[in-house]
Amino acid sequence: MIKIKVSELLGKHKMTRKELSELTGIRAGTVGMLYDETIKRIDVEWLNKICKVFDCPITDVIEYVPDQQLN
Repeated sequence: MIKIKVSELLGKHKMTRKELSELTGIRAGTVGMLYDETIKRIDVEWLNKICKVFDCPITDVIEYVPDQQLN
């Protein structure tokens, strides 16, 4: 599964979802879905903007976590 780490970044940088929305131009509702990890598709340009705001590599924004294997 893909883990979206926007909530962690916002906490680390003491930034609100609204501030991230304003700095990136990403709709507030979309930022909320990224924060809650309920979004189904992520635009590459959003990732670019988020990385630029936080001055971080993409791996700080999204991460692949292997699914648990069923026995």
